[in-house]
Amino acid sequence: MSRSAHPAGPRHGDVLPEGHYQAPPSDLNALDPKVWSRTVARGADGAVTVGGVGVGALAAEFGTPAYLMDEDDFRARARAWRDAFGGDADVYYAGKAFLSKAVVRWLHEEGLNLDVCSPGELAVALAAGMPAERIALHGNNKSEQELEQAVKAGVGHIVLDSYQEIERLAAIAEGQGVRQPVLVRVTVGVEAHTHEFIATAHEDQKFGLSLSGGAAAEAVRRVLGRPGLELRGIHSHIGSQIFDTAGFEVAARRVVGLLADIRDEHGVELPEIDLGGGLGIAYTSEDDPREPAEIAAALAAIVRRECAAAGLTAPRLSVEPGRAIVGPTACTLYEVGTVKPLEGLRTYVSVDGGMSDNIRTALYDADYSVALVSRTSEAEPMLVRVVGKHCESGDIVVRDAFLPADLAPGDLIAVPATGAYCRSMASNYNHALRPPVVAVKDGAARVIVRRETEEDLLRLDVG
Repeated sequence: MSRSAHPAGPRHGDVLPEGHYQAPPSDLNALDPKVWSRTVARGADGAVTVGGVGVGALAAEFGTPAYLMDEDDFRARARAWRDAFGGDADVYYAGKAFLSKAVVRWLHEEGLNLDVCSPGELAVALAAGMPAERIALHGNNKSEQELEQAVKAGVGHIVLDSYQEIERLAAIAEGQGVRQPVLVRVTVGVEAHTHEFIATAHEDQKFGLSLSGGAAAEAVRRVLGRPGLELRGIHSHIGSQIFDTAGFEVAARRVVGLLADIRDEHGVELPEIDLGGGLGIAYTSEDDPREPAEIAAALAAIVRRECAAAGLTAPRLSVEPGRAIVGPTACTLYEVGTVKPLEGLRTYVSVDGGMSDNIRTALYDADYSVALVSRTSEAEPMLVRVVGKHCESGDIVVRDAFLPADLAPGDLIAVPATGAYCRSMASNYNHALRPPVVAVKDGAARVIVRRETEEDLLRLDVG
């Protein structure tokens, strides 16, 4: 049975044949602003600059591979989400996409909240000064220690994911003499994949409590029965890399239906609803993401309409963009090592990174763009596959793309839209050293996450 996938996972229709690729662009030197961050441009010498700094200088100072993060772009996207939803809603940045102390400070300064899903993410958030009341804790298997840390820190919300977690957290909160605000995460039977949603079979997953099976309603009963828990609302998340709001409309209708049931059974109108994240970005020129203002208006209208129909006061809305903020703000800079033509097929371009710094192509069949950035070229386009240096045939960074036919070892190429999940999911496979994250702004660059060293690897290996 054949299998295909879209940038976030399996896709259920409109499957393209294996090896499909678009025609070469008319200008290989052009940089599509939909895919690249705002300050990326070609200088007079033909080389690309990020934040006013040339890629050659960045490679010389910080080495390759390296994640180059456009700070102005990150801040602008964060502000766009904040402004789109305004003061009547909350925007939580999904830290799993990429988190560092610098990013937490940027979020704090731009007025966003933060959701975390591990003790490590919580530690980074608190160390960087994010107020605990602006943090939400996620996770399907939170340990007692994690919950104790979160309650002690005073996190604003804990998103409950199971009956066991309700009892675990209630005992901890009551033991600490606090009333912990919580949301109940529900599984609404909707999975959004780009332009389609399928309301079948998606109760079969590890996250959330089933709406249709009654588990969500029972979880609400249990939370309301524990004095250490304050039920603030319902949480729902329907998928990733979503380009329209059709799936959200179905999810919101079902969540609001649960709110109405809670009112009728318990006499309580819950004041919050969180519709999660998963909003898409442009990895290639073929992708067409929506602007935050358009998304905000659509989601707010959906919730208002459904609440009005149910006779409910519209609750405060929350969303959790992660990829949609950080994804487009970074690119990964590589040096070309070998160029290997395969007659009648394609040319393999090997770079000094690979699946250790971007597992998404191997894991999800994710699509990416790529460009020659150290110079311009007027050579004919050649079909390439950009691959890494790891001992796996599946070590692919960009499956099918076009680069100039005069590409040579030593050239610098860059893959845009790598801010989300690339550094977060990076590994030491083959004992590779994870690349640095370099923030670039106003003609200056600084390391915000340093490159790993062999000493780091040896320090962990206690023998």
